[in-house]
Amino acid sequence: MTLARLAALHGVATSYAPSADRTVPVPDATVVAVLAALGVDAATPEAVSASLATAERAAADRLLPPTVVHWQTPSSPPPPPLAALPPGTRVRVETEDGGAVDWTAPGPRGAAPDTQAPDTQAPDTQAPDTQASDPRAPGTQAPAAEAPDAAAPGRRASDPQAQDTAAPAAQASDAAAPDAQAPDAAAPDAAAPDAAAPDAAAPDTQAPDTQPPDPDAPATHAPGTEAASWPVLPLGVHRATARTPDGRTARTTLVVAPERTPQPPARTHGFLVQLYSLLSARSWGMGDLGDLAELAGWAGRAVGAGFLQVNPLHAAVPGTPTDPSPYRPSSRRFPDPVHLRIEDVPEYAHVRERKRLDELLKAADALRRSVLEDGELIDRDAVWALKREALEALHEVPLPPGRRAAYCDYLAHQGQALEDHATWCALAERYGADWTRWPAGLRDPRSATTARARRELIDRVDFHTRLAWLADTQLATAQRAAREAGMAVGLVHDLAVGVHPEGADAWAQQRTFAQGMSVGAPPDAFNARGQDWGLPPWRPDVLAASGYAPYRGLLRNLLRHAGALRIDHVMGLFRLWWVPRGQEPTAGTYVRYDAEAMLAVLVLEAHRAGAVVIGEDLGTVEPGVRESLSRRGVLGTSVLWFERDWEGTGRPLPPAAWREACVATATTHDLPSTAARLTGEHVGLRHRLGLLTRPLAEEQAEDAAEVGEWLGYLARLGLLPEGARGEEGAVRAVYRFLLRTPARMVGVWLPDAVGDRRPQNLPGTWDQYPNWRLPVAGPDGRPLALEDVVSSPRLHGLMRVFAPAPETATTGARTRTAPPGARPT
Repeated sequence: MTLARLAALHGVATSYAPSADRTVPVPDATVVAVLAALGVDAATPEAVSASLATAERAAADRLLPPTVVHWQTPSSPPPPPLAALPPGTRVRVETEDGGAVDWTAPGPRGAAPDTQAPDTQAPDTQAPDTQASDPRAPGTQAPAAEAPDAAAPGRRASDPQAQDTAAPAAQASDAAAPDAQAPDAAAPDAAAPDAAAPDAAAPDTQAPDTQPPDPDAPATHAPGTEAASWPVLPLGVHRATARTPDGRTARTTLVVAPERTPQPPARTHGFLVQLYSLLSARSWGMGDLGDLAELAGWAGRAVGAGFLQVNPLHAAVPGTPTDPSPYRPSSRRFPDPVHLRIEDVPEYAHVRERKRLDELLKAADALRRSVLEDGELIDRDAVWALKREALEALHEVPLPPGRRAAYCDYLAHQGQALEDHATWCALAERYGADWTRWPAGLRDPRSATTARARRELIDRVDFHTRLAWLADTQLATAQRAAREAGMAVGLVHDLAVGVHPEGADAWAQQRTFAQGMSVGAPPDAFNARGQDWGLPPWRPDVLAASGYAPYRGLLRNLLRHAGALRIDHVMGLFRLWWVPRGQEPTAGTYVRYDAEAMLAVLVLEAHRAGAVVIGEDLGTVEPGVRESLSRRGVLGTSVLWFERDWEGTGRPLPPAAWREACVATATTHDLPSTAARLTGEHVGLRHRLGLLTRPLAEEQAEDAAEVGEWLGYLARLGLLPEGARGEEGAVRAVYRFLLRTPARMVGVWLPDAVGDRRPQNLPGTWDQYPNWRLPVAGPDGRPLALEDVVSSPRLHGLMRVFAPAPETATTGARTRTAPPGARPT
């Protein structure tokens, strides 16, 4: 029981419930290992007692948690932790813009508004199965998607609800994380110190009692406020210092956030595309940022698309072969230069050695033709080898004054975070991509050895910072193209759930990550062994102690050129399944995060960027999570095949019963295309690869019955005028149905538009299937270039479904239901 109390104080679950009638205890060894990763010694009974006493004493003595959230409303009361301070406590808030506001605590004033995240709610009683209830009414849960597999980390598992006994970690943790590599929260743009001083030590993120407010300093208040009233503070991440009448002091990070994220301006539709898969006549063997800009300009103008959602464009871990999954990156903070359009870099025109560039262009043309004409797979390593050589030549061209100034501005804005990333890249060129195998001194990004190596490799460091800047500028161009084409949202970037343990982020922020732990999923109805995705989790205590600086910097970079951000496995803002290294996923446990703080930072950064936020909340989700996300304006994700009246008839959910706050789509990158689903070809594919757990005939019969039920329902709604036999017409009917729902955003899987029947990623496979390496293709499997896609009669036939109804065409408004041709006559 003592171990359980200690675990609860640090947000570590000692049991979980995979179904309503079953509670699984977490092995003590797992709890001990997870606590050790959080800096808590629980190796012996004596250590448990000592750690518990320390934690309880720290909790009792603590005036304030390391991070406090304040949701800004017209008549906001003080945040509960500040309202609970002893009467007469003086609080000085140093705002991130350099101002200061004083406030005096009047003591308890009655019940404070409920701002708790749903960590402490009772677990959902639904089994993590496709029979789970999800009528999309308030308080209901989503059904589980097809089972992801540990071998395919891009796919996230269902998140079986946990009967965990943990309290939120961020409030209870007594770890101040003195080695956290994050700047003081008062610095609004610094994910790290300025690049001009790369070796400066990170400032103290939780300096207790060292700088109390000057009692003789004149009090300042927001205009029109008095000491006892809560002041109107600017939105941002501030530092608050409290001093009680008896002389005790405490400092905290105060996150002041708006109530909700920005919302789409109106009902809109757009494409979901895996950028690497869309090659044009100018691509070097895979889709690039030039292709993205072209697609955006065409989609906005020609078919009225309001957004383009792309796969994560995060930097990959270099190697041969490179892991092709975009969901296992080296860094989530910076884009991968493999996506650069070489010819669009201004310095390209000024390279003097044209002969070598011409040779590279010929090689790139051959690589492109091998994919589009010869049926070869996309070879990321071959593409990068060509682009890297070209970029080396471009790096020799001096930047003209204007571009040099822009580059220097980018360096100053990105600061230490970019320098760390570029230093890792330079060191990886010399010592290999796995930093855990580097010479000992280089494993520490803040060591004197690393500082010397950085100076010795300064040219290579500059090369990699230049690549990050070039990718940033081309992303800006693509977003500008989208908005100039009339897109209401523009680019939707995707945030992976974690990073590769051997990559740049894991090296630069290693004290922020839980050493010896990996993120995964517990056993569920689809995978009795659970899953291990091989991604180290962030430590919740270090995040809280740093004022969530690493998280803020990550979001700020991703939102620089985005109209929206999709968050993979958004349930990870609340809790994650940690698996100790060397153990099976079944030996893991849930660890809590301060969801309120994570959401506040997300809402604040989205507000600053004017960006919509979309959460991938597929699978079984614990109670209260969807409600918390919706309350903060985070849209969910609804996939047609999973939307059924699970608590009632079990039949397809009527379109009017779908939730409005979502992106509605027919499929995702981890699921069969709509054509494959309608024809049943996905079952045959899984059978050929040995992935079925039941006889083929049984699987086929069940799949045919499900598809038949949906087709019958679409026909009864008048959405299938072409008849049930035509697969192309059935695809249109599916999207007509999505337009009947109130969903704010409707996403068209680009391969659906041209009849592609191959999944981009097949969970449960590794070498058996070419995950993340297939170009977009037609129904016959023949690859299609971007020029073929945008001229496809099939695509234009589908997009006519999205055309405005005649009664709204003159006003420019988009219909919120299917067009007349899709309605009953």
